[in-house]
Amino acid sequence: MNTVDIRLYVILDPAVAGHRLLPAIAAEAARGGATLFQYRDKNSSFETKVETLRAIRTALAGQNTPLLVNDDVEAALAAGAQGVHLGQDDMSPAEARAKLGERAIIGRTVKNAAHAMKLADEPVDYAFCGGVFATTHKINPDAPIGLSGLADLCRKIRGIEPMMPVGAIAGINVGNVQSVIAAGADGVAVIGAVTGSGTPQESARALRSLVDGALALRNGRAS
Repeated sequence: MNTVDIRLYVILDPAVAGHRLLPAIAAEAARGGATLFQYRDKNSSFETKVETLRAIRTALAGQNTPLLVNDDVEAALAAGAQGVHLGQDDMSPAEARAKLGERAIIGRTVKNAAHAMKLADEPVDYAFCGGVFATTHKINPDAPIGLSGLADLCRKIRGIEPMMPVGAIAGINVGNVQSVIAAGADGVAVIGAVTGSGTPQESARALRSLVDGALALRNGRAS
């Protein structure tokens, strides 16, 4: 399992960014404390996705913040991204690992206990649970799992893979991020709260501060 810092996972989606360019958003968010990025683009051509990924990688040069790709292993390979994030309907983690190699970061979406159980046999480096809250940034046929559902999934995953980082996704912002960490998440994935905020650096800094403080409190340390 590769070590990956999921405390503040920023999803870069052109549908959410509006007129702002994703490389600029990524650079600002990294300066604000983002620890991991995912490029999610469901509409662009393969060539456009690779070009955008390369531009984001250039913008993040020297920041030591990995860039992953949602679902598209081939785009990750072509652009030299550090890995992929896979939903339950995407390529299997084993196949992605075979294509990307042992050093690639591979993440997994977990929506229920059955998905959590599968992690024991999947070569993934982190899991994100959700959606926790309602969101307008992704069509989700499943009802939000809420904080209690998140807590249950975090416990199940740690019972299966104690060392695996477990995060939370969907509808997370400065108003609820501390409760998400208190429920058991090691980090949060955000879209609108940073990519759509208009002030990515300031938004990332505020979220990162809240995440770090909540983790310190949960772990019994002074923040």
